[in-house]
Amino acid sequence: MPNSKQTVVHLVQQGIWNTPLESMPLAQGYMKAAALADERIRRSMDIQIHNYRGGLALSEMANRQFSGGVPDIMAFSVLGWNYRAFGALAETFKQLNPNGWVVFGGTHVAHQGERVFRMFPDVDVIVDGEGEPVFPDILRAYLDGVPRTDLAHIPGLTYRDARGAPATTAPRPRIENLDEIPSPFLTGALELTDDAGQFRYDVAIMETNRGCPYKCAFCYWGGATGQKVRAFSRERLRAELELFAKLRVHTIVLCDANFGLLPADIAFIDDVIELRETYGYPRAIETSWAKNKSKTFYEIVRKMKQAGMHSSFTLALQTLDDATLSFMNRRNMKVNEWEELTEWLSKEGMDCYAELIWGAPGETVESFMEGYDRLTKRVSRIACYPMLMLPNTDYSEKKAEYGIISVRGDTDDFEYMLATNTVTFQENQRMQRFLYWARVLAEMCVFRHIWVGLRELAGFSQSRVLQDIGGYIEESDDPVAEMLREDMASAIGGTGDLGGGVALFFTDPRARQLLRRWWAESIHPTLPRDVAPVLDEIFRFDLLIHPIHPGMDSDGSGIDLPVVSVRGGEYYVRSGVPLAYDIPALLADLRADRRPDLSSNPTIVDLYYRTGSENAVTSTNHEVIIHYMGMTTEEVMANAAVRAEADMVPVAAPQGGCG
Repeated sequence: MPNSKQTVVHLVQQGIWNTPLESMPLAQGYMKAAALADERIRRSMDIQIHNYRGGLALSEMANRQFSGGVPDIMAFSVLGWNYRAFGALAETFKQLNPNGWVVFGGTHVAHQGERVFRMFPDVDVIVDGEGEPVFPDILRAYLDGVPRTDLAHIPGLTYRDARGAPATTAPRPRIENLDEIPSPFLTGALELTDDAGQFRYDVAIMETNRGCPYKCAFCYWGGATGQKVRAFSRERLRAELELFAKLRVHTIVLCDANFGLLPADIAFIDDVIELRETYGYPRAIETSWAKNKSKTFYEIVRKMKQAGMHSSFTLALQTLDDATLSFMNRRNMKVNEWEELTEWLSKEGMDCYAELIWGAPGETVESFMEGYDRLTKRVSRIACYPMLMLPNTDYSEKKAEYGIISVRGDTDDFEYMLATNTVTFQENQRMQRFLYWARVLAEMCVFRHIWVGLRELAGFSQSRVLQDIGGYIEESDDPVAEMLREDMASAIGGTGDLGGGVALFFTDPRARQLLRRWWAESIHPTLPRDVAPVLDEIFRFDLLIHPIHPGMDSDGSGIDLPVVSVRGGEYYVRSGVPLAYDIPALLADLRADRRPDLSSNPTIVDLYYRTGSENAVTSTNHEVIIHYMGMTTEEVMANAAVRAEADMVPVAAPQGGCG
């Protein structure tokens, strides 16, 4: 219980996904750690982090927020998906405590004081840059009895003055020595474990550096702040990594704009690998990789491959159209020379995915679809994001010049593109339907392997297959098809959540049956007779490797599966799976541009599925989902860096929860 004389501060954060596990509130962890570094604040204030899952109703959030009492200060980490909810929560807070202070921070509200204050009269202060040096100054002003309308002495913020008008102070220099920021992990500012002592979040989130040297028109990261990259020290990062390794954290996600750009990134990966050798964890690193792939990047990839460390390597292309690249301020970025890179990653056996933005100024339906299919020849998993106009970006400031017509999201504050100078409203609606299926089925790994088989053996482009299944489901009278149509309808305009469709395909056996009927009725009859049996088996294999979770196994057959430990990681095992062809070898040949042997070759494989997929299969995070897909013995051994069969140990009898 807080000391009755202490000032109570609530730091509020909300993730985007409504999943069983929390998303780590790193931003508020930084704020708390920075504040508690001041002895006076530490003595005088009770600072609490309130972290909410995405999709939580505002009424429930308010009841949870104030059930333990009303704070003196509320500070919100604001992004587009929680902007409106936090504005409403601030209003409720001021009804309970009219003298309380409300602080907003985050890229969505920085430098947007006039709009924020107009929309939310109960917000008092907005942090306009990095919050770690500014937030403690705000708390000290509160302790000193300074009115919230008289903060002109604090650089780096916008406040509501005595007249109610926005007043912006001098800019705050960016933090040069990042080690000045106390670690939220090492200081204990951020609670890492639950009541059972288990790591409480879906993944661990870290920064190794801050800054971005590029000025992409759609991005706040570099577009608004284009700056040199500053890095945390190796010693600090290693200490944080070791803490996560001891907590058996499987996946670490780095919040860097360009990991693999700095030579220090090699040392970071060396430490990750060494710690995993010691503790068995972490198993995977996910990040936004450097846009331009240097010798540093290639060395990191080789090290990770040799160690069996998994990552999804990103081709952040956004478009393959030259005119659109020019408007994006990316024309001269080497990232667009991508073919050789994908070929190299494929030969190294490393997973790779790409990013495209639909609807950027200059793009047309024809140019996008041409680029999509060109890209799928090397990368089938493509994240196709709808065009968003974010605050403080070039696109947002030049909407009229580009003919951008947009709409705000139903529950968020993002501006979604409806039309541009080169895309009509009707064209955008048709493309949003295509994007729904592209994202749910290909990006989210519902299908991983049929794409290369259909393309190389039957001449079907990935876009053709996606349009086929979209048309089939739109015409089907199946109850699951109706559910998918309802989910897709919310995506017209780009504002919908894909989670409903993803969860259906991964958790509902009826959705598997719908896919089987689509294949049998719409695809199989069009296949060349000599390759149809092989493609049928690839399709069956794709469904077999879906993640396993309690209530449904990957085949929907209700078979209980044993669990084994592979070097500390637990996996369901489906033993003795018969395949009419050696599908893993055949797929490897297709991806390596080798002519596969299509003769019948009955093969038996064992498939391993990482346990604990419940959080992943109800999210729209493909970088996490892929870690739960079924793997062959060779793949699981490589991913776990297993050195001997002795590292594979049964840990439980068959699990009844998987039927």
